[in-house]
Amino acid sequence: MKAKNLYCLMAMCAGSIALSPVASAQDAVIEDEAVAVTEFNCDNTDRFYQSWRDNWFIQIGAGVNELFVERGVGMKTHGKDISRRRMTVTYNFGVGHWFSPYMGLRLNAFFSPLHWNNPTVAQPTNGIVHARHVNLNLEFMWDMCNSIAGVNPDRVVSVIPFVGLGGDYTWRIKDQQGNAAAGTNALRKNGEPKKSTWTLPVTAGIQLRFRLCKYVDFFAEGRASFYGDNWNGCSYGRPIEANVAAIGGFNFNIGGRTWESYNECNSMAQLASMNNEVNALRAENLAQAQAIEALENRPVVKETVEVDCPETPLMTTVRFKINSDKIMPTEEVNLYNMAQWMKANPDQKVVICGYADKDTGTAEYNMELSKKRADAVYKALTTKYGIDGSRLTVKYDGSDVQPYSTNDWNRIVIFSDK
Repeated sequence: MKAKNLYCLMAMCAGSIALSPVASAQDAVIEDEAVAVTEFNCDNTDRFYQSWRDNWFIQIGAGVNELFVERGVGMKTHGKDISRRRMTVTYNFGVGHWFSPYMGLRLNAFFSPLHWNNPTVAQPTNGIVHARHVNLNLEFMWDMCNSIAGVNPDRVVSVIPFVGLGGDYTWRIKDQQGNAAAGTNALRKNGEPKKSTWTLPVTAGIQLRFRLCKYVDFFAEGRASFYGDNWNGCSYGRPIEANVAAIGGFNFNIGGRTWESYNECNSMAQLASMNNEVNALRAENLAQAQAIEALENRPVVKETVEVDCPETPLMTTVRFKINSDKIMPTEEVNLYNMAQWMKANPDQKVVICGYADKDTGTAEYNMELSKKRADAVYKALTTKYGIDGSRLTVKYDGSDVQPYSTNDWNRIVIFSDK
């Protein structure tokens, strides 16, 4: 994010920060204009993201089923209702992934034996039917609490509705004697009652998730799966059959539940802070330009002795922190402007001269430090901005030469024409 902001900042400043190729008595003083951040209305909303490896979970649970299928309602034997429903145990295993704090997918499997009473007039006492089934569903989950009350990975209780679609295989549909469940309007194949069925159920339910720790949750959920009329091997009565289950168990969160977030308003604040730093540097450049202009305008005493004219410094400089040869992000704009000026003036050659302040370090140490600073600027211009190295000359004066009267200003690289 920092690099992106820096490039935006350089693009904004390129047209507004003037680069004078040569400072002379005829140059006008640089206007002290602030660099304004482009106005942007942010909504101050946190946005969340993650790697695809994060927020997976494994679910293990168990519970009970109750079937809503054909059962000969009202039929009695010896005064006892023989059409009552029968609960059975069910076992659950699932694997899921939260793609965001609000939405997730789960592949959920169930296995259970099934028992139901389905007496007929012909067989009033032989109406208990047994079967086994496995069910596999792909379910969409919605974390209602994160959506309504805000994202909180440490929330103790979460409410999670879900819907899904899957496949169900039911087999060994037999009566108490182990025979195919004849006499119950059973579906038939080649004249014999079918002992197995394939169906595609639709599932819906709601889960309550209780956080035990970062990696483990306890869950309790109620769910209902809806089938066609042939699910239990019989086909009469109501066209829709159902299996209602109550499940409890544990979620094991792989790596815990965690989300990375960003807020675009924070980025704007960071950009504004960098803008203020640039304005401060512009003020320093203005003070330097005014000082140079004052020196150029002072009375000159003509002497008969001829002297060599010094190289003329260019306005752009690169400043460094104490005891450092690393180019600071705030100085990148000056390197950028120098590179643009050299590209606009392809015949111009430039001297890169490094300095160090004499108040810190020995003369020998400062000489080496100033060389490293000049080399760092040379490397940035040639490798990052594509300036031909033959147009650049590297010099370094350590702390033997102090271009500025304020010592901490002398931690600097100064460009001059050749």
